[in-house]
Formats: sequence, C-alpha cells, structure tokens
Amino acid sequence: MNAPAEHLRLADFDQPSALIYGIGNVGRQDDGLGWAFIDWIEQQGLCPQAERMRHYQLQLEDAELISHKQRVLFVDASIETALDSFELRRVEPRLDHSFTSHAISIASIAATCRSCFGRLPEVYVLAIRGHEWELQLGLSARAQRNLQAAQQHLHAAHSTEPV
Repeated sequence: MNAPAEHLRLADFDQPSALIYGIGNVGRQDDGLGWAFIDWIEQQGLCPQAERMRHYQLQLEDAELISHKQRVLFVDASIETALDSFELRRVEPRLDHSFTSHAISIASIAATCRSCFGRLPEVYVLAIRGHEWELQLGLSARAQRNLQAAQQHLHAAHSTEPV
C-alpha cells in the first residue's frame, strides 16, 4: 500500500543522505516531467546537499544505489487519468513481476533493496500527471501546469523545519 505524504517538504531532502531521482525521457514530451523537476531544483538552488539524478528508466541496480541513502524521492510522469495534477506518496516495498522487464516499479526497487541489502530508506514518489507522449521536445501546456502545481506545493513547504 502507498501511504500519502502530505507532510513531506522539499527541505526534508536537503541533506547528503538524500537522493532526488528524476525518471523520464525529455524527447517524449510529458515523459520529461521527472527531469524537468530536477532542472527546476537546480535552477532554484534548492536541496544543494542532496544527490540529484536523471535516468530514462529505473534499473535493478538502483536498489543498490538507494541502499546508501536515508531518504529518496523518485519523480516521474504519470499516465493515470484519475490523477488531477500530481500525487506525493510514500512507497511501500513490494516485489512484482516488473523486475523482469524494462519497466521495473519503484516498489520493486524498494523491495529488492530491502531483500538484498538488509535496509530500506524512506522512499517517496512524486507522480506528476502527463498528457502528451509523442516524439517531441517540450512539455504540453497541461503537464507544465501540473509541474508548477507540484513545485508550488513542495516549495511552499521548503522553508519550514525538516521532519
């Protein structure tokens, strides 16, 4: 089960033991939302202590990567039509069959981390609703609005004390 994480603030990731990981492909329109979020963090000078990464997709090896962290935020585009603009939630580890494909889930990465390395950081996902997925650079106007809503939500909480 994925628990909501409304209490989470961007300031909670401003530490060397944190990772902010953008998933996506900027060459496929809204699939670039994860990278756009990382770009924004860097342009604004937010979370300078956190490690930041951009990758096209998750890999099984990412389980080892997160095993060295205390807190991880995955940022990815979502195709879920029930999602208005974005959702921020804690990820519970769960092995599924995605570990055998090119589309391994964040829950499987977390479960693999716990199984193989005997520890599990706090893992969160920021899912931002995308709308257009063609081979083209640039976010759609609707995805850009969703990204801005997610940015405002997390940035508004940035200046408060970390949990």
